[in-house]
Amino acid sequence: MSSSPTPETRTIGLIIVGDEILSGKRADKHMPKLIELLAARGLQLSWADYVGDSPDRLTATLKRAFDSGDIVFSCGGIGATPDDHTRQSAGKALGVPIVLHPEAQALIRSRMQDVAREQGTPYEPDRPDNIHRLNMGVFPQGCTLIPNPYNKIPGFTVRDVHFVPGFPVMAWPMMEWVLQTYYADLFNAKPNIEKSVIVFGAMEAALTPLMEAIERDHPGVKVFSLPSVDHPVHGRHIDLGVKGEPVRVEPAYQQLLAGLKSFDVKLGPELVR
Repeated sequence: MSSSPTPETRTIGLIIVGDEILSGKRADKHMPKLIELLAARGLQLSWADYVGDSPDRLTATLKRAFDSGDIVFSCGGIGATPDDHTRQSAGKALGVPIVLHPEAQALIRSRMQDVAREQGTPYEPDRPDNIHRLNMGVFPQGCTLIPNPYNKIPGFTVRDVHFVPGFPVMAWPMMEWVLQTYYADLFNAKPNIEKSVIVFGAMEAALTPLMEAIERDHPGVKVFSLPSVDHPVHGRHIDLGVKGEPVRVEPAYQQLLAGLKSFDVKLGPELVR
């Protein structure tokens, strides 16, 4: 893991793998959940990539992730069916072989024994389907494991890129484990907040100098502008605000309100998130 990082210097990304997401057969639930997990720890997601089950495209996507130095979660494609390419693509992106991880092998065999016991059948380790299941533990050489509390079948980590299954019931506790295990030193005891005001009768271009001045005067604070033309409550407006650590947000927000007085605009309700 990278040494002595801070929330300001780490970037967190997400890769969602699977044709079923891009075709609309399934809706992605991982990004909202990861945003929630990060926000509870004072962190935020900076980018997300969606990629289908194309080995070449997936390899290129993962190579960018490994080279970035970012903290990245990759969800999906680590199974052992013909359309699962994430493990193999990760190995190609790293330029290392994929091998059966001994701890993963033990966990998978333990899971197979559990299933046999639950079904009241004998455990047959050399049965072809059981041998095939061991492919779920074939990972890039040198990786470490991510425990799976749901069914023991692990994910894996290489550098700061963390690979988990596509199933939310497995992926979400595994992502949370990664955050707690590797990145607790990044957590902010006071999560970031947002303060904004609804602005009527303004154009973003006219407000840009004020926004730039606030970011310049308040390091660590980000200004956001969310225009809407057909909001069900406010109609055409701009949700204009600042976000960051609470102690930094308040003076930046006061500067925003003071700056808006010089514009011919109408202000609506203030929002805190």
